[in-house]
Amino acid sequence: MKTIALIPARYAASRFPGKMMAVLAGKTVIWRTYESALQTGVFDEVMVVTDSDIIYDEIVSHGGKAIMSKREHESGSDRIAEAVENMLDVEIVVNVQGDTPFTQKEPLEKLLKVFEGEEGKKVQVASLMQELKDWKDIEDPNFVKVAVDRNFNSLFFSRSVIPYPRDKSINTTYYEHIGIYAFRREALLLFTKTPMTPLEAAEKVECLRYLEMGIPLKMVVTDYMGVEIDTPEDLERASRLLEEK
Repeated sequence: MKTIALIPARYAASRFPGKMMAVLAGKTVIWRTYESALQTGVFDEVMVVTDSDIIYDEIVSHGGKAIMSKREHESGSDRIAEAVENMLDVEIVVNVQGDTPFTQKEPLEKLLKVFEGEEGKKVQVASLMQELKDWKDIEDPNFVKVAVDRNFNSLFFSRSVIPYPRDKSINTTYYEHIGIYAFRREALLLFTKTPMTPLEAAEKVECLRYLEMGIPLKMVVTDYMGVEIDTPEDLERASRLLEEK
């Protein structure tokens, strides 16, 4: 089962333009992400997929592998689908977001394990989530929340608080969707051939397209995985985290 990691990366970003090239403890965010994904050792290959010459040169100049996408895309999944279309020997594609410099081995192993065995054959898409405990984070629209069923299949993703705690006496667990997920190659290609769906467009959360296509994501709980770099404040938090190590 050939498994590869593709890291979609664009230079422009509405909340934090140029964040991939922002310097985090002496290295750019995109290079730290590439390096950490490679060091996990769970992939047959790791590549950055970008439409930016700046990002492409950053990876290649450090000895990494990068692919220039031919056009702009609405989502990271669309971008990596273009890259994987002709990779006929690939079975599992892991989308590692370019702004996740703290990628670790154990969560990725747990993520890939859900594709194994008889039950695993039913899984088309899987992703990671971590528990949110700080109410400030739960309310923050930059944290994408996910609600799941009893078998940890995704029910909905939202930037809003889900579930809404109307009854505050109930002990509710809130999960943040982490921007690392895995697809069977065929599911990824089907995704990119499907136009953006209404809920996806409203929330700007790409995996809602799968739900609107009738494909649930198998969610895997993991421990705290550091900081995703969505804002300049996140970069400061990530810098402090590295200083503490």
